[in-house]
Amino acid sequence: MTDERMGLRVTHRRYVPYAHAHYAGQLVDGAYSLGLFGDVATEVCIRTDGDEGLFASYSDVQFLAAVRAGDLLEITAEVTAVGRRSRTLEFRAVVVGRGRPDLSASAARILEEPMVATTATGVVVVPAAGTTSSTEEPAPE
Repeated sequence: MTDERMGLRVTHRRYVPYAHAHYAGQLVDGAYSLGLFGDVATEVCIRTDGDEGLFASYSDVQFLAAVRAGDLLEITAEVTAVGRRSRTLEFRAVVVGRGRPDLSASAARILEEPMVATTATGVVVVPAAGTTSSTEEPAPE
């Protein structure tokens, strides 16, 4: 029996603000991509299990290309394994656009060849089936 959650893919796009540059050349630290992986993993958990879930672990994190302030990133998570409470996800952060400060302060372009910047495997956990109550009071605004 095939689990319908297998192969589910969620993609977010995010602009990298200049305020996030930490290093020379407007480089952004590697943790920036990992934070975005957490955001897309949350949506995966909501779609598959109706709960935000919790991140349990990362493995095989690869930083393959620089992420710079002014980049436009596409962050994707795909469900590759489903356990009773765990979900294994494959992540990719791809640079699809890049700022061009050499031309002007606001110049940018979409890349002809997107660059895979970061990949990782992650495991998220969700509550056991039936333990998330839909009758809970919503949080106060």
